[in-house]
Amino acid sequence: MAFDIEMIEKVYANLADRVEKARELVGRPLTLSEKILYSHLWEGTPTQAFTRGKDYVDFAPDRVACQDATAQMALLQFMHAGKSKVAVPTTVHCDHLIQAKVDAKTDLARAKQQSNEVFDFLSSVSDKYGIGFWKPGAGIIHQVVLENYAFPGGMMIGTDSHTVNAGGLGMLAIGVGGADAVDVMSGMAWELKFPKLIGIKLTGKLSGWTAPKDVILKVAGILTVKGGTGAVVEYFGEGATAMSCTGKGTICNMGAEIGATTSTFGYDASMDRYLRSTGRPDVADAANKVAQHLTADPEVYANPEQYFDQVIEINLSELEPHLNGPFTPDLATPISKMKEEAIKNDWPLRIEVGLIGSCTNSSYEDIARAASLAKQVADKNLKTKAQFTITPGSETVRYTIERDGFIDTFDKIGATVFANACGPCIGMWDREGAEKEERNTIVHSFNRNFSKRADGNPNTLAFVGSPELVTALAIAGDLGFNPLTDTLINEDGEEVRLDEPTGDELPPKGFDAEDPGYQAPAEDGSGVQVAVSPTSERLQLLEPFSPWDGKNITNAKLLIKAFGKCTTDHISMAGPWLRFRGHLDNISNNMLIGAVNAFNQKTNTVKNQLTGEYDAVPAVQRAYKAAGVPSIVVGDHNYGEGSSREHAAMEPRFLGVKAVLVKSFARIHETNLKKQGMLALTFANEADYDKIQENDTINFVDLVSFTPGKPLTLEFVHADGSKDVIIANHSYNESQIGWFVAGSALNLIAAAGKA
Repeated sequence: MAFDIEMIEKVYANLADRVEKARELVGRPLTLSEKILYSHLWEGTPTQAFTRGKDYVDFAPDRVACQDATAQMALLQFMHAGKSKVAVPTTVHCDHLIQAKVDAKTDLARAKQQSNEVFDFLSSVSDKYGIGFWKPGAGIIHQVVLENYAFPGGMMIGTDSHTVNAGGLGMLAIGVGGADAVDVMSGMAWELKFPKLIGIKLTGKLSGWTAPKDVILKVAGILTVKGGTGAVVEYFGEGATAMSCTGKGTICNMGAEIGATTSTFGYDASMDRYLRSTGRPDVADAANKVAQHLTADPEVYANPEQYFDQVIEINLSELEPHLNGPFTPDLATPISKMKEEAIKNDWPLRIEVGLIGSCTNSSYEDIARAASLAKQVADKNLKTKAQFTITPGSETVRYTIERDGFIDTFDKIGATVFANACGPCIGMWDREGAEKEERNTIVHSFNRNFSKRADGNPNTLAFVGSPELVTALAIAGDLGFNPLTDTLINEDGEEVRLDEPTGDELPPKGFDAEDPGYQAPAEDGSGVQVAVSPTSERLQLLEPFSPWDGKNITNAKLLIKAFGKCTTDHISMAGPWLRFRGHLDNISNNMLIGAVNAFNQKTNTVKNQLTGEYDAVPAVQRAYKAAGVPSIVVGDHNYGEGSSREHAAMEPRFLGVKAVLVKSFARIHETNLKKQGMLALTFANEADYDKIQENDTINFVDLVSFTPGKPLTLEFVHADGSKDVIIANHSYNESQIGWFVAGSALNLIAAAGKA
């Protein structure tokens, strides 16, 4: 039986009435996304229609999921909320703190030793507050959620941007910061701007070398990394229903890379099959009873242009396998054009490593299809030219693929199987030789390929592809190899061609695992003690941020004017810094060290206006904090894209940065800044970015009259005494201004709990 089946049945019991009321209020047929949104309003039954992209709306998500790196800060904040138990079903998954280096057994044992303090903390907090705990090695949060918790028509939030993976099972699953999760765990409403809707119609059917991954790689090329911002992407059409449930999950997962709020698919037979295969026939039976409400009204998909803000059509029968990259997930290249593009751009053609797995491509089907290619290495007397690694998404998948012989197949070509964890995908890869920073090419089935992302080497060019294509390219060792048309020379000097990949959608013998890795919380957690050593380097109890003093911010210094792409990786790096995710002071030493300073085109080197000397960004900001000098950060477009990493907002807040002024924000990061009591502002005139000088002092002119819809005026005083007055827009509503006034959203929750 499924986890939390009573909660799921309650959602379905209310669904028909709420959808019917919403349809009446909106006055037209509804998309699936609208049905889920309107059926999860905080108020219950809808009483008004909302304007897409404009209205802030309070929602009541069904559940919360946290991964270990973000759970530390989320649960440290939750401990301040004064609650005895979480208000909605919540889980914690230990998947980020396991570094890939040798093999699964060795790496997992080392992680348990190195991060034992953190794992014990998360286990005890979970016990105390009624949270389900998935132990190290159990799997990657998104795969475990898909296998155990996701359900059609549900709404969940998770403290990781790839929470959207659960859209493969027909959910609206949305990545958030830890403060948002704390709201919901505390029994509060969760606020979101009512999203716009992008419809993607999939015609035809995938076949041969083309995989679900190629759909989202194509979409990323069309929409770019910010084209989905503020929107839910809803996939439909014959191509969608013909696809596996886990394939749908792969597409939804990488929706984070186009900035989408989330992505989803309507309920269909593939989801029924997946639910039953993963031991949840009760959920499938319940969903079948309300199936008409778990997809869009028929009129919507018949005439999508009338109901979506944007419609894209992709013919899967004509879709070609893609490789996206390097350095950005939206640089899309069909495999037939890759050799030409690589030569033109001087990308190294030799592939050093091929890596498959991660949360986006670690299903049974993915591994089976990759294994069908690995088997051909021996059958056709080939030799794998690149290193090859596999990262299973969960212990359930790992155990099942081992039982079915796939791991043995990979062993025969010299592959390394890493632990069931994020590993290289989030920079937890101790890659031999990476410190030399040599220019090289890798291919992987992950979702992100930013500079330094996988191995810390800025000169590693990473290309994203399907597991099938990555496996073929690793066998060939050549970025220009096109398995659809090209041949390989085997060990006998013969020309051979790889056969098309094949694999079962679901394991014929069913899924299995000796120990999936789940730990249920204590029935009564009131006696559980959560201890945090005051001398710990890994964990630190939080102190509330100070409230606003009600005055204009004056004499602020420019900390950094970030140039170009500034993701959450640039603002708060992962990799080795993950070990400090529960210690705000220590992790603040990585604040903005990856951002490029517009004035010298260097990273982690900014001018300290108090001394006139250049120093590391955190060092300069600590000097400003010690002197009681406020500061601001200036940035470019889509500032804060990438992971949901709220540390990227908490670190500048902790060190005394007062405001972030940019051309545009990524959605999650803007919310995270607001939640922590900071000012998230955008240039009314983007050209004003160019007016900001290195030695500027900034004065807020009218912050004392901070109100919704009213821009703020900032005065930038230059070193020569001249000034530029800049108008800054904001998207704060009354309640969000309340967060700023109180010092943070958590301060308000804690105050309400004491009232």
